[in-house]
Amino acid sequence: MTERLQLTVIDRRDLVLGTGAVAALAAILPLSTIAMAEEKVTWKDAMKAVVGDSKPAEGKVSLDLPEIAENGNTVPFTVTVDSPMTGGDYVKSVHVYATGNPRPDVVSFFFSPQSGKAEATTRMRLAQTQDVVAVAEMSDGKFYMGKRTVKVTIGGCGG
Repeated sequence: MTERLQLTVIDRRDLVLGTGAVAALAAILPLSTIAMAEEKVTWKDAMKAVVGDSKPAEGKVSLDLPEIAENGNTVPFTVTVDSPMTGGDYVKSVHVYATGNPRPDVVSFFFSPQSGKAEATTRMRLAQTQDVVAVAEMSDGKFYMGKRTVKVTIGGCGG
């Protein structure tokens, strides 16, 4: 038996209806992602997800940031934690939060005794003048915190 290939021809009306249906679906889908994006997470909620009910102690964590950032799109920073980084006493992780950003959790760094030094450098985006908070989790389960304020200016003209 021979099989016959059947071609389906789409007329203009079917094409217009199909295109309209796809456009309507594309207009509806972003609304669900916008609704999810509106759920604002505070930096304290983000930090609580890491530390639980523990209260981080001040100290051991240093943040090196510019006092004034003329461009909030690329703010360089270095976070350092004072630790011997030995097998029994080391920094497990450091979590950085920007308190005024829509998504406050900026970055998490993970360390081991083999890291040698608990220090990391990168850049972040800051939406406005705000505090930057770093929380270090130690191998013994304790948490330490450091905080710095960064003034974000617009074109260096104040902000």
